[in-house]
Amino acid sequence: MPQTLRAPCHSELLIKKSRFIGCVQPMADRASAQAVVDALRREHPGAAHVCWALLAGGQSAAVDDGEPGGTAGRPMLEVLRHQDLEGVLATVVRYFGGVKLGAGGLVRAYTDTVAQALLGADKVPLERMEVLRCQVPYAQEGLVRREVEAAGAVLQDVAHGSLVVLQVCLPASRAAAFRQRIDDAAQGRAGWLGA
Repeated sequence: MPQTLRAPCHSELLIKKSRFIGCVQPMADRASAQAVVDALRREHPGAAHVCWALLAGGQSAAVDDGEPGGTAGRPMLEVLRHQDLEGVLATVVRYFGGVKLGAGGLVRAYTDTVAQALLGADKVPLERMEVLRCQVPYAQEGLVRREVEAAGAVLQDVAHGSLVVLQVCLPASRAAAFRQRIDDAAQGRAGWLGA
């Protein structure tokens, strides 16, 4: 089962006078990853390279940022794949120390920096989420809201019309039980709409 990270984790390596500052963190999409990379560039204006790899389904990316092609981003991405991670961004900021490492040395440096950061990372199973849309009379809205909170679900949207439509997101493994609780508590007055 794929995993993601609970929180960011950092590492730092010194290799032949070059400083490699690594971070792995949960990340859902490329736009968010790009924002983190842009912030790192501002935070480390003297760095020679800010290389990164994002493993997030169709939004995955591997960026060498001026290092020889295939020596940074792609190897970092492979470390994430090897650990069966999903929705994770790995970044490495490199301060050049004046000694060239060669292609093999660069690959080792970038993979080791990411691997070191992952050693301290807290991995959590990645659950498939499901979106449910429930329609109830106004008198039942409070009941549904309480059930949403009790289930640890996320209330994404509420629309008030002739009935109240609540859009809820929760792990797919808990969706059937949640629907049953709402059906029982609303005594047949809850309707379910396609997401």
